Order: sequence, then C-alpha cells, then structure tokens
Amino acid sequence: MQNKLNKAFGILMALFFVSLNIYAEHANKEDVKQGEFNAKEMIMHHVSDAHEIHFVGENENSIAIYLPVILKTNEGWEFFSSSHFYHNPIEIENHESAEHVEGEAFKYGNLILFNETIYNANSDGGLTFEKGEIANAKPFDMSITKNIFGVFLAIFVLFLLLKATANSYKKNRGHAPKGIQSFLEPLILFIRDDIILPSFNYDKVRASKYMPFLLTTFFFIWTANMIGLIPFIGGFNITGTVAITLILAAFVFVITTFSGNKSYWTHILWPPGVPAFVKPILVPIEIASIFIKPIVLMVRLTANIMAGHIIILAFVSLILIFGAQSAVAGYGVGIGSTIFMIFMYTIELLVAFLQAYVFTLLASIYFGDATQTAKH
Repeated sequence: MQNKLNKAFGILMALFFVSLNIYAEHANKEDVKQGEFNAKEMIMHHVSDAHEIHFVGENENSIAIYLPVILKTNEGWEFFSSSHFYHNPIEIENHESAEHVEGEAFKYGNLILFNETIYNANSDGGLTFEKGEIANAKPFDMSITKNIFGVFLAIFVLFLLLKATANSYKKNRGHAPKGIQSFLEPLILFIRDDIILPSFNYDKVRASKYMPFLLTTFFFIWTANMIGLIPFIGGFNITGTVAITLILAAFVFVITTFSGNKSYWTHILWPPGVPAFVKPILVPIEIASIFIKPIVLMVRLTANIMAGHIIILAFVSLILIFGAQSAVAGYGVGIGSTIFMIFMYTIELLVAFLQAYVFTLLASIYFGDATQTAKH
C-alpha cells in the first residue's frame, strides 16, 4: 500500500511540475507579464487543428514537426513544409478600423496562414477585411494537418496491433492467447457477442456483413482517443474534430441507407398499423430521423472528446491566470488544479473507451434495424 501511495504521489508531483513548466513557458509572453492572459485563446489554440505538431518554444525557436502543405493555387500545385510559414510571423491589421487583428499570422510568398487557415495575399501583401470578415480567396488546400497526421498515426498503430494479434492467433491456434492477443482477443469477442450480435437479433449471417466495419470503427475511435491523451506528443484532438467525426457518421449514414430493406423503408415512409390521420405527422419525423441519427453520432463523439480536453486545459489556465498575479498564487492554485487534472485525466481514459463503445453500439443498432425482416 505504501508503494502505491508513493507512486501516486510521484505522479501527482510530476504532473504538478509539468503544469508549472507550462506556466513558465507562457510566463515569458508579454500578455502574461501584464496580467492579460487570454485563457480562451490558449485553450482554443491547443484543441484546434494546425499545420505543425508543436512541442515547445515559439516561432523560429520552437521544437516541432512541420507538416507538408499541399495547395492548388492559380499558378498550379505547390508543395512545401509548413516551417516556411511558422518561421515568418507577421502582423495583421484591419484597414477598416486601423486596428491590429488578434490571432497568429504567418506569410510565405503570396500566401498567408492566419489562425491556421491559408489565404491568398491581396495586392498589398496582407488580408482584406469586409464587415469584419476576411475577403481573401483561399487556395484549394490538401495539406496534411496535425489531426490528419493523427488519423494516419492511429491507423498505423491499429494495423500493427491487429496484425500482431492475427499472427499470434495463427501461431497459438488451440492454445491460450499470449501477449497482445490476450488483451485484444477478449475485447474483440466482447464487441462481437455483446454489441453486434444482439443488434442483429443474433443473426450471424446478417451481422457478419457489418462486423469488419464495426470492429474497425471501434478500434479506430478508441486508438485515436488514447493517442490524444498521451502527453508531450503534440496534443492530438482527432475525434474532437468535426471533420473527422463527420466522415465516420457519413459512413454510418451511407451504409444504413443502402442496407435498408423493404421492411425498413416501409416503416419509415408509410408505417403499418398507424392510423391514417397520424401518418402525415409521423412520416416527416421518421424521414428526419434518417439524418438526425448520424448527426447525433457526430455531435456526441466530438463534444465529449473536445470537452475533456477543454476542461483539463481550463485547470491549466487557472495556474496561468493566478500565476500572472504572483508566483505564490500560481503555485498555490497549481496544486489544486493538478489534483483535478489527474481526476479528469482518469475520467478521460474511461471516456476514450466509452465513446468508442457508444458509437459502435448505436451504429450496430442502426444497421440491425435497417436489415431486420418484417416478422421481427
């Protein structure tokens, strides 16, 4: 018991000093020195997508992995490293109000990266604002951003894990599972037996058609969520990004729509056994549910993962806000904030699995409903 308490205390102190290091990094900025720390800006900067995987430092002194920028401009396709942007910061001014515009801006050639969006520069080499909105055209952007890199990383990790499990299964056929197989095989069986098969009324023939997609979806979401919780690797927010969860939800929508049989569409377009005067009210609701279901999948996953990151960063912000007033306040609040950060981090480990489970469960239910026979 004493050893466990010592380990817990060691983790607590480690995270506490990590928080203080974050504070020390931001304390060098002029806004913190002047007590004008912007918690919203810091939090959104860390949870938003970017063209680099940032570790520490600022601008040309930063330690980061610079990702490839791939653009289709009027001059053709352009390929270059995002370091060309981040090593050339500029000031952006709104000529409508002659005021400095808040946000990070960088320039490379005739391109401007402003708040992680790439624009074509105007004739003056800057951005044009009309009614407070940026009027500059955007090139066709196919860049590999941080979250896209995170998707590839999750796929690569998932491939290695499942490939190792498959190889172990072949070698140990008929024997007790070993290594990574002993961890993943029970999880795979749990998803098959307790999530997928019940959704298809234990019809193995129907369920087998959707099992590869559902298993892949579960492990991808879970892996992506776990990568986002690993500290010091750039702060990935993969499934907390709407664009990524939108694609996952779109797959569910397309599969459900094209898998729907006659019974499924009959219950939506002309529900049997329902009084005729009720059908004009019920049918539009049923049609709307076709689109609402995948939207709910997208919003639930995005919001839960995003919220977890924001809460943890909010506790970090408390250290910065009070630390801007005095070092004593920063250290004092840092202890309480660190305790809550540890608690939230533990909750996030559960949420990482839970959100993958919920997404897979609901997708499986949708597929089961779309393919059920009339007698059910």
